Amino acid sequence: MRLTSRQLLLWRSFDWVILALVLVLMAISLAAIYSIDLSRGDVLDFFPTQALAVAVGLVLFFTAGFFHASFYRASAKLIYLFSLLLLIVVLFFGETVRGTTGWFRLGSFSFQPAEFAKVGLTIFLAWWISIQARRFDRWQFLLTSGFFTLLPIGLIMLQPDLGSAMVLFSVWFGLLFLVGVKKRYIALLMVLFIISATVSWFFLFQDYQKDRLLTFLDPARDPLDAGYNVNQSVIAIGAGQIFGRGLGFGSQSQLHFLPEAQTDFIFSVIAEELGFLGVSVVLVIYFLLLWRLLYIAKTSRDDFLSYLVLGILLVFFVQILVNIGGAVGLLPVTGVTLPFLSYGGSSLVMNFLLLGVVESVYRCRIA
Repeated sequence: MRLTSRQLLLWRSFDWVILALVLVLMAISLAAIYSIDLSRGDVLDFFPTQALAVAVGLVLFFTAGFFHASFYRASAKLIYLFSLLLLIVVLFFGETVRGTTGWFRLGSFSFQPAEFAKVGLTIFLAWWISIQARRFDRWQFLLTSGFFTLLPIGLIMLQPDLGSAMVLFSVWFGLLFLVGVKKRYIALLMVLFIISATVSWFFLFQDYQKDRLLTFLDPARDPLDAGYNVNQSVIAIGAGQIFGRGLGFGSQSQLHFLPEAQTDFIFSVIAEELGFLGVSVVLVIYFLLLWRLLYIAKTSRDDFLSYLVLGILLVFFVQILVNIGGAVGLLPVTGVTLPFLSYGGSSLVMNFLLLGVVESVYRCRIA
């Protein structure tokens, strides 16, 4: 069957570089998750679910990419409001896992609304910034954008989910820097952040979240309990050396010394089993992906498209920084997933959705 000229244009207008980079990450991810599954017995628990999430994510990636970018501009408010609605509903009807009420579960499938909130807030902030006529020096802009950001953050902290709330705050804060908000406003934000962090410590943070932060400040305070995960992660990373121990032969992950190997510490598994070379490949791919997003943002046609891609870039950058920083002991472990590598259907599918939105922007750029 022959493709029409319009269909050919649609396929040629896709940025296949982004898809190629992500598929390499997914190959590494599935290999590492399969290796982890082998250590748990004959039945594969994580690999089939992750493979299904990849298939769903790819469908969503192409679907979102084929929508014209004007759809996201027109739907920004509705997408944002829908994300807030999901965050409210999950507090009453969601499933509680490890003290966090943040999942909808239907049979063996689950969905985390906080992941969709990253999509909703990013699209909405890009739209809100684009209608300000570049008057970012006004305090009204700071207050309104902050209000729209604090709504999902507050709902997420009620679950509580510190990692997702931190990602949303970082996206907003990063966009403020990029649009050129006055420095005194940034200083005021820092003061408010310190105050809110202090209040959260006493009234919102769970005990395990406090332990993670205290362990980050003093890794030796409880090496067999709160500090155990990070210590084992650092050992795993160091054990990989240059070429790694090989898939399925990492002692820390295979012998279950490394908790949550498939999610929080997937980077440590890759470092142990694929070594410095494997880690280098991952970091280079991340660099190329972020560079590609920056290029698309800089060459987009208008403010909305540019800030939309920049916001998506910040979502990925913050998650990469926080996850890897936690794995190597430079940042607290907050449960933030490593994009396209960590096990987790909600985060993976939403990451594919975000890249699909980028593809939509790219098509508008060259159409």
